[in-house]
Amino acid sequence: METRRRTLVKAVLWAALGWVVMTLVALAATGSLALGGGLATINTVLGLVNYIAYERIWARVSWGRT
Repeated sequence: METRRRTLVKAVLWAALGWVVMTLVALAATGSLALGGGLATINTVLGLVNYIAYERIWARVSWGRT
């Protein structure tokens, strides 16, 4: 089982990477950096919360561990 701090650090780094990618995709789709950044920020916040919950649930599952 990993610590909550490790889960949080992993989630924040993953979210930062996702934010960059999503900003570029939204910029390409909309042509607006402000709109693209806004969409990416909303997506990142929602993704971060879901990722942390997902990781904490799986940390409690013993299936597949050796």
